[in-house]
Amino acid sequence: MTTNNVKAFTPRWKNDGERKQADPFAFIIHPINPKRDVARKYPALGRLPVWLIEFLSIFYPPVFISQIQGARSAATGRTLNGWFVACPLTPRMMLRLPPAVVYHKIVQTGRYAQRLGARILGLGAFTSVVGDGGVTIARRLEIPVTTGDSYTVAVALDAVRKAARRMNISLEKSTVAVVGAYGAIGSVCAQLLAPEAGKMMLIGRRPEPLQGVAEKVRAAAGPGRQIPVTTTTEIGRLAEAHVVVTVTSDVDAVIQPSHLRPGAIICDVARPRDVSRQVAQRRQDVLVIEGGMVAVPGPIDFGFDFGFPPGMAYACMAETMALALEGQYVSYTLGKQIELAEVETIDRIATKHGFRLGGFRSFERAVTEREIAAVQVHSQIGQASRLPVA
Repeated sequence: MTTNNVKAFTPRWKNDGERKQADPFAFIIHPINPKRDVARKYPALGRLPVWLIEFLSIFYPPVFISQIQGARSAATGRTLNGWFVACPLTPRMMLRLPPAVVYHKIVQTGRYAQRLGARILGLGAFTSVVGDGGVTIARRLEIPVTTGDSYTVAVALDAVRKAARRMNISLEKSTVAVVGAYGAIGSVCAQLLAPEAGKMMLIGRRPEPLQGVAEKVRAAAGPGRQIPVTTTTEIGRLAEAHVVVTVTSDVDAVIQPSHLRPGAIICDVARPRDVSRQVAQRRQDVLVIEGGMVAVPGPIDFGFDFGFPPGMAYACMAETMALALEGQYVSYTLGKQIELAEVETIDRIATKHGFRLGGFRSFERAVTEREIAAVQVHSQIGQASRLPVA
């Protein structure tokens, strides 16, 4: 396939009027797990060794994945269609290759989306965090760009609050930890949770930027409210936290089973994920959620199985769609800082058009009520075993 082979993917619109009403957008995805994700589109390539898949990704052009159809605003009735297009690079390659090469591949994919007719482009997974967080990519394209991070924050915190209520955890009496706290998402998550948390723990690799975030968190707690804030570079201190929001940009998992206390809630917003699969296998007494699924308004058909139930999307995808439905064809969330006002504004826009939290998800599948109840039972057993013996 070549990047110029756009004609083969002509959208199924009847006329120009229908095309304009559809407000086309595009969203960039890329393989996270090389063998699994490549095999979804190309089974033969998925059977190759990982090292060879990653090597070939340097030379492979952008890939048309699917046409997205059927999103409809609950407020205006406007419809929305678009495309998934894939940048072939894996997260490991994005970190290993020279930044100029990575930018070129992402921009190449964005220009492909332009030729398809997209009016706004969303950056998915690692394409949103490499380099300067989409700023350079937006400068090199003729259509606006967003990373989706603002709505990702809004949805993640909505999921945290609802999970805490479901697990009978009072945030006001709890220690809330943010891992990757001086990153764009981590910093704003910590500030937005500050008015509700009993204590805050900020975790990161470097002490100095953590102190800067700590000052913002204390200010965000509200007039007259003094919230205890701890900063640390020690991931093992997570055992003190009742609620954890983790948002690092590490390729490998940073949270292991031994890091967590019984009954903890862990909201893993990172892609690739921060929480090791061993947590799911060995810690039946903790609840791991992945930031929450977003239910898209209208009979949405993504045309591609990216691992979510029908009608559900990642929050970063939903931000791109919500901006298109609002007619806001401007670059929105870009760079390494997120403004609180951006989060609040996109949350209002998305709610207006009918986007909402669609449930919890953990390790690529939906979390059932029975599973949450089981976590509660196991956490009570775990907490009892930690009580001092009289």
